[in-house]
Order: sequence, then structure tokens, then C-alpha cells
Amino acid sequence: MFKRLLLPFIAAFAMAGAAMAQSADTSTPDGLIKALVDDVMATVKADKEMQAGSIPKITALVEQKILPNANFQKTTQIAMGRNWAKATPEQQKQIVEEFKMLLIRTYAGAVSQIRDQTVQFRPFRAAPEDTEVTVRTQVINKGEPIQMDYRLEKTAQGWKVYDINVLGAWLTEAYKGSFNTIASQQGIEGVIKTLQDRNRQLASAKG
Repeated sequence: MFKRLLLPFIAAFAMAGAAMAQSADTSTPDGLIKALVDDVMATVKADKEMQAGSIPKITALVEQKILPNANFQKTTQIAMGRNWAKATPEQQKQIVEEFKMLLIRTYAGAVSQIRDQTVQFRPFRAAPEDTEVTVRTQVINKGEPIQMDYRLEKTAQGWKVYDINVLGAWLTEAYKGSFNTIASQQGIEGVIKTLQDRNRQLASAKG
């Protein structure tokens, strides 16, 4: 279930690494996305183990290149919806860590698909005072366009990505229904256990 929900988003994000950013201004939302996807692509292209789906290598990539520019807690909080407030601080921490690991492990399966895709950035429109914006892009894969947009929030540490939209569906919304169902049937601990079980399955599949 989780892989089916997540793979289109992660695969498209991996493809987005094919964009080439020249001297991007990372202090702006669109500049940050351009620099990020360029950096990811360059790293993956230079590492054959990563292209083969190496979990340790891809985990390191995510921690070094993506985590500093992402807000996984906000992503998880939105995906959990009303159930986030029902979780204790310790449960919230567990859910964030397990969900992040799920994203990383599923990402591993998509990195090997990076080849010659390119990205087109649509005109960016935002007011100077905006604290939440959307950067809209289009991934060209074998001539076929794939809509992919990013939601970013301005924080004291700069702009952070917290959601991704592929073909009109936001990652957080795609997960919200599943998390709500599990939480209503099994409680917050059920969400944690489901994520843990899925991560174990993915780890065994790679083992």
C-alpha cells in the first residue's frame, strides 16, 4: 500500500535531478529547487552504487543533500492530519523517523531510473512577503511531460520543502487517507507499527 502511494512521487523527484541549474540563487525558493535537483543529479551520476539502489549510499545522499532543505516534521504532520495532535511527543518523533526512513528506502528504488530526463521550470510567481510558495516544474521523461510541483515554507533557516505534487496529487494528501484509516482502527501505535513493518519489509527485500 505505502509503496504504491509513494513511488510515483519519489520516482518523479529522482527524475527531477536531471535539471541543470547554473549559479542558482539558493536564497530564493525557485533557486533552491534548481540547485538541489542539479546537485542530486550530479551526485547520482557519479556513483554507480547509488544508481543500483544502494540504501547506505542513498541514505547518505538524502542526509547530506536533501534533509537540510526539507521539513520532514511538517510533511508528516500534514499527512497525519487531525491524528497528529493525538500522538504524544515521543510518538510524533517515532512517526517522523519511520516515515522519513520509508521515503528514503522507497527513494532507493527510483534513483536507479535516473537517465536523461530533463526538467522545465515554469514561471515563478510570489510576493516578497510570502512565507509559503509553490515552485512549479515539468519533468520530461522520454518526451512525456510529468507535472511536479514543490511546496516550500520560509523559516528562520531559509526555505524548506515540505510537500511534492505529481500529476495533480500532493504527497501529504495521498498519505492522509491511509494514516487516518489506520489511526481510527488501530490508534497511533498502529500507525507506528505499520510504518515499522513496512520499513522492515523493504530492508529485507534489499538484504
